[in-house]
Parts: sequence; C-alpha cells; structure tokens
Amino acid sequence: MSVFIQQFINFLQLGSIYALTAISFSMVYGIAGLVNFAHGSIFTVSMYMLFFFSTYLFTVFDSSWLVFAVALVLGSVVMALVGMLIERLAYRPLRSAPAVATVVSSVGVGMALEYLMLNLFGSKAKRMPALIPNTSITMAGVVVPLYKILIIIFAVITMIILSFIVKKTKLGTAMRAVAQDKKAAGFMGINTNRVITSAFVFGAVLATIAAILYVSAYSIFTYDVGDSINWWSFIAAVIGGIGSIEGAVLGGFIIGAISIVAPALLPVSSYKDIVLFAVLILVLMVKPTGILGKNSAEKI
Repeated sequence: MSVFIQQFINFLQLGSIYALTAISFSMVYGIAGLVNFAHGSIFTVSMYMLFFFSTYLFTVFDSSWLVFAVALVLGSVVMALVGMLIERLAYRPLRSAPAVATVVSSVGVGMALEYLMLNLFGSKAKRMPALIPNTSITMAGVVVPLYKILIIIFAVITMIILSFIVKKTKLGTAMRAVAQDKKAAGFMGINTNRVITSAFVFGAVLATIAAILYVSAYSIFTYDVGDSINWWSFIAAVIGGIGSIEGAVLGGFIIGAISIVAPALLPVSSYKDIVLFAVLILVLMVKPTGILGKNSAEKI
C-alpha cells in the first residue's frame, strides 16, 4: 500500500509538470494556429534564468521561500519579454506564410536558443540551489518530501488561475474569440496581434513556472534539458487534443502515469518511450483530434 501511495504522488507530481508545459503548447496553437517547437528551448532558458537569479538571491536573502518567490517573478518577467520578442521577430512576419514556414522557424528559434545556452554557459551540468526546504510530511504512514506536495499544489493553483483568466476575463474572451475565428475577431475590434502576443507571453510564463517546479524535484540540468520536455509536452497536448487546455491537462497526466507505471512493469525502463508512442498512435487512430479535441469545419 505504501508503494502505491508513493507512486501515486510521483504520478501527480510529474503529471502536473507535463500538464503545465502541454497547456503552453495548446494555448499557442489554439490562439496563434502554430506549433511552437521552440517551447522546450524556452523552458531551458528559463531554467538558466532561475538558476542565476536564485544563486544571486541567496546572497541577499536567508529565506528559501523568499528566494523561490522573487526568482519566479524575475524569471517570469524576463521570459515574458523573450516570448514577446520571439513572436515579434520569428512568427509575426510569417503569419500569412505556409504552415511549414512557421514550423521551420520555430525549430530554428529553438535550436538557436539551445546552442546559445551551450555557448554561453557550457555543457557542464549545473545544480539549482534548494528552493524548497528539505523536509518531509507523513501521509497514511508514508513519508513524502515536502517539495512533491508543493509541486502538485502549485501546479493545480496555476491551472485554476489560468482557467479563470481564459473563461472570466476580457483578455480570455478575446483569446477564445481569436482561437475560434481570427478574421471575425478582428472585424469585431479585437486587436488580434496583441492577443496572439499574449498567448506567447502566457506560454513563456507557464514554461517558467513548470521549470521552477521541475528543478525543485530534479535539481541537476544541462543545456539540452528542454529537449525531452519539448517532445513529451507536445505528445501530451496531441493526445489530449491540441488547442484544448483541458485536453492538455489530461494528456499531461496520461504521460505522467505512463512514465511512472511503465518502468515499474516493464523489464527495461526505457521501454516506457515505446509505450508512450504506442498510446499516441492508438489515440490518433481512434480520434485524430485527440481525446478532447474538436473537429473544425474547413471554411471555403
């Protein structure tokens, strides 16, 4: 029973991180209509920003909670600016270009950011300072590290806040209108450029939040840390229904469940990748739009 509880908490922890990164993918796709393959590199850049901010802040503050909060705010601001810059320089000029052009552009931006980190900071792994106190709590007789519980709680709160913004605010209404029909939204007076830029900002901030949660659990990282995050988050978004926030959350937890359960049942832990791709193929065969994805009528 104790093993089951421990693995269930591990599933919630990993699924929460994948859900946040998958939401970022889905938001940009749903609103801007493009797949942002630079997302993993944005995640990597945010890891380095958080590393340098937190390292410096520990020379100023004694409280790890204060360092966590300030580093997150500073990192989110910087990455929001990076997201705006990427949208303005790499995507906006190609908005009316064929879809393959934006895909190539996003891959190019991702590679440029990744190798920029490599050349600036080297390939040597870095260790993030401990941002959450190294304490544990007991649940049903199982000792659980505090960081695991906080990752789950923080991720859930973030998802709730994001859902409120999308469904209950003017910006959220504009986002949903642009996602449904950009041209009609523009005719109704909505500034579509600003809304699309907002999607990239939200995506970058979500990547920063996911990064600080990820590094709270896995403190060592390198310049290519975003590669696996990029692909598993994309697969999670596709499985759940890319363009759907609820689908992204579902897909993230499906990926998290497979990542925890498969290594425990299969003779080789790396077989989990085969299982993940098999699930992706199966879902697309049964429902090409993803589990919660919706068919969109083509306008002629």
